[in-house]
Amino acid sequence: MPCKFQLQTVFTPAMKAFQHSMARIVILALYLPHIFPANAQPNHDFAQVCYGDPLPKLAPSQENRTIPWGHPSILNSNGTPSCCSSLDEVRAGIDAVDARILELLSQRAAFVREATRFKASRDVVDVPSRDQQVIDEASQNATQFHLPQTIARAVFTAVINASVPFELCVFNSFHDRLH
Repeated sequence: MPCKFQLQTVFTPAMKAFQHSMARIVILALYLPHIFPANAQPNHDFAQVCYGDPLPKLAPSQENRTIPWGHPSILNSNGTPSCCSSLDEVRAGIDAVDARILELLSQRAAFVREATRFKASRDVVDVPSRDQQVIDEASQNATQFHLPQTIARAVFTAVINASVPFELCVFNSFHDRLH
């Protein structure tokens, strides 16, 4: 019996301290989101909801923000920001990417032209099921490149819609050359 009494007197202050600490943790957990909202946390990607398809319906923001707002989202492999300290720097980066996109679109157009050589008639130049397959795969694969699916779907739809008339022109121009 003395052991039980001694244990209670030894652990009772410890238990009270533990309970007090737990109460503080619970209170902190309840109020932390209000003290540090998710969009203020540097490691939280507030825009992640904008990468799916379809885009979520969000209420328009009416707030005026101090510029620049948020945290840099283009990071080096070690997690340090690699861009950007000004809007001009952002635009220069976009211009560089646009030049690379044009180069890749040129290569794609060369393959589209090449594909035409393997098509026997005008009827098989455009295959809507293949067009849809390309668009769907681009949308599905977009997330592995951290590309919003809506952008992938819209871009590949536009690429296909521009490629089909080009391919028909290539097909017709070869036919016209023969006659």
